[in-house]
Amino acid sequence: MLRRTLLAMIAGSTLPLNDSVLGAADNIRRRMDETLVSTTVSPAMLDHWEEAAASFGRQYMNTPPLRQLCDVLLEFSTVRQAMERHQPIDLQERLCALAARLAGLAGIIMIDLGDQRLARSFFRTSRTAADETGDRALRAWVTAREALVPLFYGDPREALNLAKKSRDLAGQTPCAAKAMAPVVEARALSMLANAGGKKDVVDQAKRALARARAAFAQMTPAQQEDTVFGYTERQLYFHQGDALTRLGQTVEADLILEQALEKYDGDLLDQTLIRFDQAHCRLLEGDGAEALRLGQKAVQQVGEDFRTDIIVRRAADLARAIEAKCGAVDGLRDFVDQLAKLTPPATDASSAAAEVDA
Repeated sequence: MLRRTLLAMIAGSTLPLNDSVLGAADNIRRRMDETLVSTTVSPAMLDHWEEAAASFGRQYMNTPPLRQLCDVLLEFSTVRQAMERHQPIDLQERLCALAARLAGLAGIIMIDLGDQRLARSFFRTSRTAADETGDRALRAWVTAREALVPLFYGDPREALNLAKKSRDLAGQTPCAAKAMAPVVEARALSMLANAGGKKDVVDQAKRALARARAAFAQMTPAQQEDTVFGYTERQLYFHQGDALTRLGQTVEADLILEQALEKYDGDLLDQTLIRFDQAHCRLLEGDGAEALRLGQKAVQQVGEDFRTDIIVRRAADLARAIEAKCGAVDGLRDFVDQLAKLTPPATDASSAAAEVDA
């Protein structure tokens, strides 16, 4: 109607402002109202989604990874659908922050499942969403978590660069990343030091751990209780112990790792990784048999649903290290054969993600 009216006016016709024209104008206005109202996510709905994301963080350590991946991606898909439509600016920013957290959590789970490619992809998506918020603490958190991909997959220099970038993003803001980034930095440096290597690298790593402890003391209690989106005291102890183990500081590492285990209630994945670090301490001291015993015990205590790629790889790394340092320790071949039979659920990660997205 409006187009016909406009064309007639261009042609020089004089048309009255009749009910048809007014009705067409009001119909356009009404459809815009419907679009604005129907596509607006309510604050209550956003509250629900944010609480769901926080709940996923609390469940992370004690939920089988593939199960949690499906839960996270279903929620992530819902948020994506909401972001496809117009939203008020304040709600759009909250949706971006929520998308960044959910994508980051999916990236963390992908690390556990052994899919480095998808882990990097989810962190890239998380970083893109976080950049839309202007929240430096969130952007720093994503970068610190992303640094774990090269840290766990053998590229400590890339992990070190990402950790420094996270530290710069955090700036003077008391937040999880301000404590987490120097810990990742120390762990990367400890890998570069090759367990007792160059003294200057060892000193750098210890200074980074000192910065992490100071930053942790500045965090809020809520941040100190959040395993995924914050940084807990038990994680700080565990990661310090891991760095010290790789630095060859076995006496100090043993003490801190034991304190870390005492602080854990649940969180099976971290406890298992701590036990592998304890086994490496024994190996560094030359006791291959005790290292093997601790490694076997760590694997036995993990249920089948939690025998992820990261667990199997750490066990295999321990077995290779024992053989390289101590030779054919009694029972080592049986341990290696046992690991070869373990099938971590990582092989189903990509298909699970595809099915959820579909």
